Amino acid sequence: MKVKPLGNRLLIKPVIEEKKTEGGIVLPDTAKEKPMRAEVVAIGTIDDDVEINVGDHVVFAKYSGTEIKIDDEDYIIIDVDDILAKYED
Repeated sequence: MKVKPLGNRLLIKPVIEEKKTEGGIVLPDTAKEKPMRAEVVAIGTIDDDVEINVGDHVVFAKYSGTEIKIDDEDYIIIDVDDILAKYED
């Protein structure tokens, strides 16, 4: 399925990191905080002065956006104003 966000919104895919304790125990998803890093998958009609492109890695506000599932994958539709920063791995 192809999704194109409307208006000043982005479609992002959260970056899920596997968390382990110092003893090597893998923590389940329910014990982790909501991820705040993601990859930009699609862009709506954002302003020209916003420097975000498909494929960029971003940090977003903790409880922002609307979570959706597309083809059994988790995504978030988020307003551009909720993007806090871009980062490089």
